[in-house]
Amino acid sequence: QLQIVESGGGLVQPGGSLRLSCAASGFTLDYYAIGWFRQAPGKEREGVACISSSGSGTNYVDSVKGRFTIARDNAKNTVYLQMDSLKPEDTALYYCARSRLGRFCTGWDTDRNFGSWGQGTQVTVSS
Repeated sequence: QLQIVESGGGLVQPGGSLRLSCAASGFTLDYYAIGWFRQAPGKEREGVACISSSGSGTNYVDSVKGRFTIARDNAKNTVYLQMDSLKPEDTALYYCARSRLGRFCTGWDTDRNFGSWGQGTQVTVSS
């Protein structure tokens, strides 16, 4: 059974940091580009970052550039999202998913191009 599990969310003060993890079972992550998405209450799900299968290519939504870093450890079958300088507007349920289109971040900011979604991990940024 293909499964993705996100972890690492929590409550953090503005300016703080969190590292999210995306672990897979039932398949090998290193065959796929992996995307992180988030959905805040009342808003549509948006693409946050994507990393190619080799890790050599990354993409970020403008609002997180310079603050978030996506990385992967294929030996551990895990993808990470390091989130620094967090802001209240980063509050959302964060998901990761594998690309349906293969090894590169083609159409990375469109969630219909991704599958095998996990249940998400909640990130709350508040003082």
